[in-house]
Amino acid sequence: MIPGRRIHWACAAIIILAMAGAAAAHHSFAVYDHSRTVTLKGKVTKWQWTNPHAYLDIDVRDASGAVKRYVLEGTSINMLQRVGWRSNMIKVGDEVKVEFAPLLTGEPAGLLLEVTFANGEKRELPVPAINTFKRTPEKD
Repeated sequence: MIPGRRIHWACAAIIILAMAGAAAAHHSFAVYDHSRTVTLKGKVTKWQWTNPHAYLDIDVRDASGAVKRYVLEGTSINMLQRVGWRSNMIKVGDEVKVEFAPLLTGEPAGLLLEVTFANGEKRELPVPAINTFKRTPEKD
């Protein structure tokens, strides 16, 4: 092989390896608490059907009447569509119950695992590493 080509291929390999690390970090679930899940009821304020991830924002009212907004990250549109999700399944104003893995920081956000609609229908999201999350039994 010509010396100049070796350098070219070495640089290409380094760039590919660097990009693979960035992609793995982007798709990491390390920011979420894998030891428990949270279940809340709230009103949908935003349903963002976009790539690379769908987002669901809900307002949750606590016992004192104060409202807190939760921002929940879903999986990709492609993965959602493969298991039957459609963009019109959730609308602003809908009352939903959600189960999610909370952020480790304690902020009102997390990884959306399941949605229960007002009619009682439950839909799990196709989270690739869902088996790594310890599902906390819901308390009534």
